[in-house]
Amino acid sequence: MTPDRLFDLIPYQISQYDKNVSLAFKENNSWQTYSSRDLKEITENLSLAFLNSGISKGDKVAIISNNRPEWNFVDLALQQIGAISVPMYPTITTEDYRYIFEHAEVKMVFVGDQEILEKVKAANPELKVFSFHQLDGVDFWKDFMKSGENGDLQILEDSKASVETDDLFTIIYTSGTTGRPKGVMLSHKNVLSNVMSVSEILTLERGKDKVLSFLPLCHIFERTASFCHLKMGISIYYAENLELIGDNLREIKPQGFNTVPRLLEKIYDKIVSKGYELKGIKRSLFFWALKLGHEYNPSEDQGAWYNWQLKMANKLIFSKWREALGGEIVQINCGASALQPRLARVFWAAGIKVCEGYGLTETSPVVSASICNHKEIRIGYVGKLLKDVEVQIASDGEILVKGPNVMLGYYKQPDVTAEVLKNGWFHTGDIGELDGEYLKITDRKKEMFKTSGGKYVAPQVIENKIKESSLIDQVMVIGENRNYVVALIIPSEDGLKEYCRHKGFPFTEMSEMILKPEVIAKYERVLEDMNKYFAKWETIKRFKLLPEPWGIESGELTPTMKLKRKIILSKYQKDIDAIYSS
Repeated sequence: MTPDRLFDLIPYQISQYDKNVSLAFKENNSWQTYSSRDLKEITENLSLAFLNSGISKGDKVAIISNNRPEWNFVDLALQQIGAISVPMYPTITTEDYRYIFEHAEVKMVFVGDQEILEKVKAANPELKVFSFHQLDGVDFWKDFMKSGENGDLQILEDSKASVETDDLFTIIYTSGTTGRPKGVMLSHKNVLSNVMSVSEILTLERGKDKVLSFLPLCHIFERTASFCHLKMGISIYYAENLELIGDNLREIKPQGFNTVPRLLEKIYDKIVSKGYELKGIKRSLFFWALKLGHEYNPSEDQGAWYNWQLKMANKLIFSKWREALGGEIVQINCGASALQPRLARVFWAAGIKVCEGYGLTETSPVVSASICNHKEIRIGYVGKLLKDVEVQIASDGEILVKGPNVMLGYYKQPDVTAEVLKNGWFHTGDIGELDGEYLKITDRKKEMFKTSGGKYVAPQVIENKIKESSLIDQVMVIGENRNYVVALIIPSEDGLKEYCRHKGFPFTEMSEMILKPEVIAKYERVLEDMNKYFAKWETIKRFKLLPEPWGIESGELTPTMKLKRKIILSKYQKDIDAIYSS
C-alpha cells in the first residue's frame, strides 16, 4: 500500500514492520512504550471521541504541549476525521494564544501542563480544554478518549474516506520575530511528498533503528520527521527535557536525532570546556585532536599521514564524544539556521555525521538535504535538492521554490499569500547559491542591511565566523544606515573562565568581568583577528559585551533558537546608541 494521507502511515507501519515500540516517553522514571497496534487503537478511539464531541471535518483543534506520544495521538486522530490541527509553542505569550484561538476559530484545546493551562484559560476561558496530565479543573485526555472506545468503526472509516490528499490538515502559525504570526496552511500532500522523498535518503535502518526526539513537534521540522520515522518503522523516543538529553541519549542509544545549530554549538562548547579542565599530556592530545578535526574534509582523501593521525585521534579522543551521544549515532540532521562549517568538520572527523538541510514551514519543510556519506557530503552546503523540488535563484539572490511541498497559502491572508507565491514559485526570503543540485544559504534577505555608505552586509555569515572563538557564545551584528558595523556580544562563560585561569586572575561574576579593561582588550584582539576574514565595510569596528545570554523565555530567541533581531535591537537600543556615540 502507498500512503495517500498522513494517517495512512499507521496501517502502513503495521503492514511493513508491526513495531513493538512505535512511540515512547519516559514518565515516573520508566519508559512508557506504544506499539504500532497501540497507536492504531488509540487514534481510532480518539477520532470517534472527537466525532462524539461534535468536532467534524474542517473544525480546528489546538495542541499545546512538549513532545510526548499523546501529541501524535491527537494529531493523527484529528486527521482521520478531516479536522484541522493547530499546533502552538508552549513558550509563546497569552496574547499570542488569544490571537491564534480567535484567528483560527479554535473549538478545543489539548494542553501539556498546568502552566500552559493557565495561559490558555487567560487567553480564552470559554474554550473546552483537555490535558495530557491529570490537572484540577480540566478533563483528562484518557477520559475523553473513553467516550469513543465503543464507537462505530464504520463511521470512522467513512470519515477517513472523505479526506483527500489535497485537503488541509494543519495550520502552523509561524513564530516570527515581530508582528502577528501567519497561519501556514499545509495539506496531506504537502507533507507526505516530503516524507516520501526524505525517507529515501535517510541512512537509518528501516524497522530497526531508534531516534531521540526533542525539537518541538509543533515545528514542522520535527513533525515531518516524525511522519518519516513512522513510514520507515523507526522507534521514536521523546526526551524528558532539554537538560536531560545527554542522559536520554546514553540510556536509549539512538541511531539518530534532529537538532538545530545552537544546540550543537552548546554540545561542542561543553566538550571543549571539559578539554580545558584536562592536564598535561591529556590536554595536549585533546587540543591536537580538535585541531585535526577543524582541518577535516569528509569528501577528500587528505593523505596517509593525516589519515593515520585522525585514526589515533578517534581512538584516543573522539571515541569519548561518540559515547557521550550514546555510542550508536549514525546520522544527525541539522536545520533551521546555518551551521558553522568548523563544527560540521570536527563532528564528521569524530565519526559523528551531521547532515545539514534547508527548508521552511511553508515548504513542509525540506527543500534540500545532505546525503549522509563521505562521497556526497559538502561542508558549507545544505545538501542536494529534494526529489520533485525545484529551485531558482532570483536576480537579487533570493531562493525561489516550486514543488508539491509548497504550502496552500496563509490562512485568511490572500494578499500576504500573493506576495510570496507568484506563478507557482514560493519566494523564501533567503539568499543563496546553487552549484548543480547543491544549495548554499548565505543569509536572510530581510536580515541583510545596508550601511550609510551603501554597502550590503550579510550578518549571519559574519556572526557564524565570530562564534568560532571559544570566548564568544552569542553575537549579533548591527549597522543598518550607520557608517560602520558593530556587534553585541555574549561572552562564553567557560571560555572566559579558562582565559582568566590562563592569565592568572580570578573569574568573579560575568557582570564584573565584562567591565575589566584586560577582558575588553582580549575581545578587541579576538575581533581584530576575525576582521581579517571580512571585507573592509563588514569589519567590526566597535562592540559591547553583555552579561546575560539571550534565550527563548527572555524573548530574544525564537523557539528554534534563531535571533529575534528587532527585539534585540529594541531591548539594547541605549547600548547600541552608546557604542556609536562613544
